[in-house]
Amino acid sequence: MSMATGGGDKGSIADINVTPMVDIMLVLLIIFMVVTPLLQKNVSVDLAKTKNPREMREADRDDAIVVGITRDNKIYIGSDQIAIKDNLGPKVKDLLAAKPDKTVYIKSDRRARYGDVVDVVDIVRATGVDTLGLLTTRVEGSDSGQ
Repeated sequence: MSMATGGGDKGSIADINVTPMVDIMLVLLIIFMVVTPLLQKNVSVDLAKTKNPREMREADRDDAIVVGITRDNKIYIGSDQIAIKDNLGPKVKDLLAAKPDKTVYIKSDRRARYGDVVDVVDIVRATGVDTLGLLTTRVEGSDSGQ
């Protein structure tokens, strides 16, 4: 005597179809790969190269104050552009007021005008910073053996 199964559905399969899930995950991966480079917190500049730079890992922290100067002499604090150079001092002063560590980092494009970089350094120093860091990048290649 055989037991009867109820329903009469002999062809149904209870497996999960993972193909749509894989498609969704691939789309999400592509979206994250495209969006992630756009989430830069600072403006991108071509830094000056030097043979013996000092490590300044604190400049990569989220709460670090980084003033950027682009090659077309636009000034940024983080990713916010400062339209008028006279507004730079008060903005840096406001950011320093909330921080116990009064350090400001300046990164300038190597093709920016020297006079504009000096002006920004003077403005930042007048705000009462304790330490002023100039960000550079290490020269890649062979050492000259000096």
